[in-house]
Amino acid sequence: MRVLIAEDELFSRRFLQKTLESWGYQVVVAKDGAEALAFILEHDIRLVLADWMMPVMDGETLCKQIRKHDRPGYTYFIMLTAKQTHEDVVRGLKAGADDYLTKPFEPEELKARLRAGERVVTLENQLTDRVRSLENALTHVRELQGLLPICMYCKKIRDDHNYWHRVEDYVACHSSAVFSHSVCPECYEKHLKQAVASSARQDSAEST
Repeated sequence: MRVLIAEDELFSRRFLQKTLESWGYQVVVAKDGAEALAFILEHDIRLVLADWMMPVMDGETLCKQIRKHDRPGYTYFIMLTAKQTHEDVVRGLKAGADDYLTKPFEPEELKARLRAGERVVTLENQLTDRVRSLENALTHVRELQGLLPICMYCKKIRDDHNYWHRVEDYVACHSSAVFSHSVCPECYEKHLKQAVASSARQDSAEST
C-alpha cells in the first residue's frame, strides 16, 4: 500500500521514508501540506502520515481539505506532532484525523498504527466492492421488469434495438439464470407421445 508522508523537516522526512520502505510500503514524500494535497487530489492515496506544523499548509488544514473534497475511497490520516495536550488531540481529531501520534515516538508504535489504518482501508475497499456487486445485481433485476414485447406466434422477445431473441437468450443476457431444457406433460401429449408410440411399434415389429 502506498503512503504519503508530509513533513517539512528534511531529516525527519528521510527517516520516515526509509523506515516505511523497510516495512514494505510504497512511499511518496511532500515537504508541506500544499504539495501533499496537490498529489493526493491527482492520485489514489489511502494512507497519509502528516506533521502538524508545516509551512504553506499545516497538517490540520491538509486534513480538513482532504475531507472536504469528494474523492473515491477513504483516506486514513495519521497526525504527527509534538503537541500533547488534551485540547490539541481533540482539535486534531475534529479536523478529521483518524489517529494521532506524538513526537518522539517509537517506530513499532507507528508501525502498529499504520497497520490499523491498512485494515480500515482494506475493509472499506471490500465494502465498496460488495455494494458495487449488489448494485449490479439489482440492475439486472430491474432490466427484467416492465413491458416486454413478445411475438404472439414464435414467442421471441424484442430488445431496445429492435432485434428479436429467443426467450431463453434474452433472459440469459439480462440475468444470471441458466437454462436446462425439458418437456412439460402437455407438450409431451401434443408433440411426442404419438412419435414415441410409433417408434416403439416399429422396434417391436423389427424384433419379430
